[in-house]
Amino acid sequence: MSELRDFDRFFRLDGKAALVTGGSRGLGLHTATAFLRAGAKTVFITARKAEGAQGINQAVAKLNALPGIQGKAVGIAANVAEEKEIERLFGQIKGIESQLHILVANAGATWGGPFETTPDWANRKILDLNVRGIFNLVRIFLPLLQAAGTAQDPARVIVVSSVAGVSVPHVGDHGTIMYSASKAAAHHLARNLALELGPKNITANTVAPGFFPSKLANGLIDILGGERDLNRQNPRGRLGIPEDIAGVMLYLASPAAAYINGVDIDVDGGAHLSPGRLTKL
Repeated sequence: MSELRDFDRFFRLDGKAALVTGGSRGLGLHTATAFLRAGAKTVFITARKAEGAQGINQAVAKLNALPGIQGKAVGIAANVAEEKEIERLFGQIKGIESQLHILVANAGATWGGPFETTPDWANRKILDLNVRGIFNLVRIFLPLLQAAGTAQDPARVIVVSSVAGVSVPHVGDHGTIMYSASKAAAHHLARNLALELGPKNITANTVAPGFFPSKLANGLIDILGGERDLNRQNPRGRLGIPEDIAGVMLYLASPAAAYINGVDIDVDGGAHLSPGRLTKL
């Protein structure tokens, strides 16, 4: 028999504080929900807007109404593509929590269109949020992450990338070349962070989702033929559901993943392994 210490707490987050950027909807909201239901004390969510159907306030209300939770969600509006905004966010969070156990860099931007006419403002927007923003977010929050991490239970950085960072899914009129390049950069950024921060008791890993129906993805899903066609192309026969992302995020944030560092996890049912097609749109 093997003695597995604290087995009952392998997937618990009791007493921990987390930050989820882009947490007001979609994958970020699924993640924040999982963290609270796993016992997290405080889950900060941020997005650019506080009000509206996709704003922070409505998400915080939903999260704090979850049955049986012991912790709370706190919403702070911030644009994490901007260094000064990240510094302001850091100051506000530091005023509430002295440690940050989990940082999920989920906020992202995309743009689709023909290669020849791609505007430079779109490239700047994508790279500022998807690459530079992640770098600055981790750098600025380093003191709170270091305060939380221990040799037995390190603090966690989880970069939400995309399987577009490991493949070229489509080009043409609706191609997303710079988005794909930014996600490849995010993958490698997380690997660099894993080596840089590992000795400081902070791990860094990448989650690369495939298609999950969401406001960000639904337009491209329609262009590619809709859910029915994409389901048929997927080895699992379906697109992603909230439980798929919640499970892998909870694992990486939990004591069960204390020795996982510098790893990329593709969450797409294996679709990125298929020969598929290079879609000219």
